[in-house]
Amino acid sequence: MTSMPDLGPAARRMAGLLADVRDSQLAGPTPAEGMPLGALIDHVDGLTLAFTWAAAKDFPDGPSQPPSADAARLAPGWRARVPERLDALAAAWRSPDAWQGMTQAGGIDLPSDQAGHVAMNELVVHGWDVSRALGRPYDAGADEIEACLAFVAPSVEQSGGKGVPGLFGPAVEVGADASALDRLIAMTGRDPSWTADTL
Repeated sequence: MTSMPDLGPAARRMAGLLADVRDSQLAGPTPAEGMPLGALIDHVDGLTLAFTWAAAKDFPDGPSQPPSADAARLAPGWRARVPERLDALAAAWRSPDAWQGMTQAGGIDLPSDQAGHVAMNELVVHGWDVSRALGRPYDAGADEIEACLAFVAPSVEQSGGKGVPGLFGPAVEVGADASALDRLIAMTGRDPSWTADTL
């Protein structure tokens, strides 16, 4: 039986972080290399919609395309729209049917259960990105981190730590005593100790 992690807590956490973003912070850096905060929010805006469609296996705009990451494309009204889309995303993946068969995300055909785990990983890792950009703590649940590690670790192992194009960059070394969250973040090519102040 496919495990069905609940995307709700990660979606709500992301919405809470985005509610604190000021316009003056949109041009600021994030741990996602080369992606200012405004571009990252545009990416989150697009991926929530793409993975909601992936859960429903319904693509109203035609074949699924990779979400953009461009602050200039962040349409007005995002503060209301993105939390609504995050709620819809979490709701869509609560249906057992969402995890069955094949679907599409970012222009790629993939098993639905894999798409659900990608969506969870995007929420958790990008939630951490946003929290670090804002200088806020990030407290993901152990079950969320475990679900993400189960998805990310085999991909990183297959790549020899060199990263997975379109998903994450080369893995970063961390100590044996690193927390589960820090291990996950490092596997996705980010430095767990990153802060905006050290740039």
